[in-house]
Amino acid sequence: MADAASRLKSLVEQLLGVPLPVRIRAWDGSTAGPPDAPALVVRNRRAVRRLLWKPGELGLARAWVAGDLEIEGDLYVALDLMSTLVWERGEDARSLVQMLRDPRARAAVRGLVKVAGVPLPPAPPREEVRRSRTRLHTRWSDRRAISHHYDVGNDFYEIVLGPSMVYSCAYWEDGGTLESAQRDKLELVCKKLGLTSGQRLLDVGCGWGSMAIHAAREYGVSVVGITLSQEQAAYARKRVADAGLTDLVEIRVQDYRDVADGPYDAISSIGMAEHVGSERYLEYAEDLYRLLKPGGRLLNHQIARRPQRDESAYDLDEFIDAYVFPDGELAPLGTTVTQLERAGFEVRDVESIREHYALTLRRWVANLEADWRRGLALAGPGRARVWRLYMAACAVAFERNRIGVNQVLAVRTPESGESGLPLRARTWGTG
Repeated sequence: MADAASRLKSLVEQLLGVPLPVRIRAWDGSTAGPPDAPALVVRNRRAVRRLLWKPGELGLARAWVAGDLEIEGDLYVALDLMSTLVWERGEDARSLVQMLRDPRARAAVRGLVKVAGVPLPPAPPREEVRRSRTRLHTRWSDRRAISHHYDVGNDFYEIVLGPSMVYSCAYWEDGGTLESAQRDKLELVCKKLGLTSGQRLLDVGCGWGSMAIHAAREYGVSVVGITLSQEQAAYARKRVADAGLTDLVEIRVQDYRDVADGPYDAISSIGMAEHVGSERYLEYAEDLYRLLKPGGRLLNHQIARRPQRDESAYDLDEFIDAYVFPDGELAPLGTTVTQLERAGFEVRDVESIREHYALTLRRWVANLEADWRRGLALAGPGRARVWRLYMAACAVAFERNRIGVNQVLAVRTPESGESGLPLRARTWGTG
């Protein structure tokens, strides 16, 4: 084929009915498309076959993870431009069938089949999760999902997260570093919870122990941190020991549904509730309510998606579900608040920190890119490519308000009605 890029560009535009906003660079060295735009590098015909067999986001993801597709130029700009073709179009089965009713689109598919060569479907990359959808969010399935995401290797996460080892949205100020922004986020959580010496704190989804260590060291509270990841727990326990806090901090490998040693004065759940699932969310909220003493506070830090007109049509993000967070579900903020209230909580404050997550993700991507060779050696090429794409795409999604992140402060208000919070909002303390 003399000019594979021009042929691909023409056929894809014929199929989609819109011009491609990015350049194409094909396996034969040819290029086509806007000269100043980032380039989608199609390294082989297998990439085309992946997209033919699985049109839309999952096909692109498989080609990216396998190394069949690359992006040349600014990754964020490329993802932003391509989002209008993938994420905002809704590439589900109905839209594809609708598209193929057009004779021009059918002709384009036939042309792409000729370009792709052997029509057999390529095997998915080995990093793709394969599982049954019959039983989600059981204790077993949640352990498996958490292990897939977090047991990549602590050394790999050290590259991405930096010394703070906090894997959730930081809280930025002008001129701040990633480490200072993460410290400020932990401090903000502690202040919202009104922690004081001698209290008991349950940290649900404790990660590598950063919140537990900060709360114990700075506020003198006794902390139980729980995670389903064996690798996280081992790392967190060593950090606790190195900090000389073993008398104040206990790290457990435990499901939140199995915690039975309440009541606690406060509960932090930072970046964990996304794993719970819509069918289990009320149970999660009720369990945390049960574990709090009257007057106790919950700080729920959680990613949210935009609501849909028809919520029953919501489906999991194909790429993230298959490669990043198996079974992870995002809910609209209003749904989360409603479920917390149904469990008995009084919701006292909601703070959106959406822009902060975009800044955090861009810094994580920069960390990974700066130590890319070591990241490849630690996680393997496919897994490293997953993390780079996932974090960059999420940064764009936060910047464009496709998703957000919120801190919800809720209280198990006693019958007396005394919440223990200050009269003026955002004056955090014990009141």
